[in-house]
Amino acid sequence: MDGWQFWIDRGGTFTDIVARAPDGGLSVHKLLSENPERYRDAAIAGIKSVLGIPPGRPIPAGLIDQVKMGTTVATNALLERRGAPTLLVVNRGFADLLPIGNQARPRLFDLAIRKPSMLYRRVAEVAGRIGADGQEIEPLDPDEVAALFDEARGEGIEAVAIALIHAWKYPEQERMLAELARARGFAQVSASHEVSPLLRLVPRADTTIVDAYLSPILRRYVAQVSGELPGDARLYFMQSHGGLAQASRFKGKDAILSGPAGGIVGAARTAAMAGFEEIIGFDMGGTSTDVALYAGGFERAFETEVAGVRMRAPMMAINTVAAGGGSILSFDGARFRVGPESAGASPGPAGYRRGGPLTVTDANIRVGKIQPAHFPAIFGPDGDRPLDAETVRRKFAALAGEIAGATGTRRDPRDVAEGFLRIAIANMANAIREVSVQKGHDVTRFALACFGGAGGQHACLVADELGMNTVLIHPFAGVLSAYGMGLADQTVMREQAMEIPLAPEALPRLEAEAGRLAAEARAALVEQGAVPEGIAVKRLLHLRYHGTEGALIVSLGPLGEIIADFTKAHRARFGFATPDRAVTVEAVAVEATAAGHRIDE
Repeated sequence: MDGWQFWIDRGGTFTDIVARAPDGGLSVHKLLSENPERYRDAAIAGIKSVLGIPPGRPIPAGLIDQVKMGTTVATNALLERRGAPTLLVVNRGFADLLPIGNQARPRLFDLAIRKPSMLYRRVAEVAGRIGADGQEIEPLDPDEVAALFDEARGEGIEAVAIALIHAWKYPEQERMLAELARARGFAQVSASHEVSPLLRLVPRADTTIVDAYLSPILRRYVAQVSGELPGDARLYFMQSHGGLAQASRFKGKDAILSGPAGGIVGAARTAAMAGFEEIIGFDMGGTSTDVALYAGGFERAFETEVAGVRMRAPMMAINTVAAGGGSILSFDGARFRVGPESAGASPGPAGYRRGGPLTVTDANIRVGKIQPAHFPAIFGPDGDRPLDAETVRRKFAALAGEIAGATGTRRDPRDVAEGFLRIAIANMANAIREVSVQKGHDVTRFALACFGGAGGQHACLVADELGMNTVLIHPFAGVLSAYGMGLADQTVMREQAMEIPLAPEALPRLEAEAGRLAAEARAALVEQGAVPEGIAVKRLLHLRYHGTEGALIVSLGPLGEIIADFTKAHRARFGFATPDRAVTVEAVAVEATAAGHRIDE
């Protein structure tokens, strides 16, 4: 018999746990993510509850085999700017590299433009430069750099991000800087040639600063969880691209979508069991709604922006809107608004008996979709009590009076709640259109795989809004992100910029580079406990027409197949293709996977 396995999704409002007993039986548990009166960490509290261990007692060895987790720790640290104090090291003359960025102006007509704050506390320019041909133009001065690092340490800086020109191809100076920084005892040293070995200095630097900024926070959380577990329990974390990594390999740049990625894996695996190969994942939780498309394979984005921060790292192509069960409902004197603020786990919605504001959950209570008598009694700071429907009715009545005073039109409080729900539905439907219709997919061909604690309350209305005919709800839909942790593969992804024309003479070089990356990825999985015979590797190319920017991903194979696949993909994504135009290989990538748990029921 195996030991216990725990598959956990630590969300913004709830922490969901699927526990697999040694005999293979599954049980489901749900806790508030924040409940300081009762526990320090919801994941550990849930594990102890399942095992029948009192809160103050340690977990004995021999009980737990594996713990697989997704967490919002990195996402929250990024949103709230609570990462490690970080030093950014760049070439002389490039101190303004990230504030200038790529010159994008997403809100061109705003009268008062507010630029997002930078993640680094300080930027340092260093003498030292390597040219595009690999020749050293200016050497590094180790003494100057050492003094700079000592000064930064004295200011309380914990992490260093290093991003130099042309380091994706010629990383020698970055390696020297990283060695000097590690010798000075920084908690985290991230060098761009290791974090994101791709062209273009700005996205490479963006990704490196995210990794340096978040990795110490993640490491502390990992240490907190692993410190509560027995030493023989294996701990894995979900990465943004949908694969698990051993806790010691969990890095900041790969943690932004840790929780939502588990949900997409769970939706894809359970849909396949039910015979559906094309789905739209619809995950409505307490804080937000995440949607993603799956058509026989996971769709990934390689350049994204989260919380005003650009980064280039493989992530699930997930679109998120601030329309969760805890999204706050408000009236600004002229219109109804849903979110983006959330009541979270504390104080939570008005019905949670903690003095919270009206939320989407409360609207569902008011219209009768949520029946307090059929809800688990987990609310109230002084003990387990049912949802408070009376407070919800009273607050909606007061809001209806406020609306009448501002507009001169009196509306029934139940109609007010329905109006807020219609706005939330419209927001969620638009998010689905962005991952489907805007990418050339006919959304009506897909099944809506609904999950998340609040998904079932809205799935039919969302499907009606989009013209979808099938809604799929798994028995574990309320905790599917946690269930997906258990079904996910261990995955390692590697990529390397190439920037060469796609031609017959280039294929040997591409094959050799893919082989090198595949060997690295295989070795990394074996170090994490994977069986070598069970590892599968995909070899991929990032291709684009010469002179364009939009790279598409196709499998590495014979030249004719590569061109045919690229032409087909370009036509599907952009509506046209020009087969006679020259094609550039932007990068080679590999994806190595070791199969995760499989359940055939």
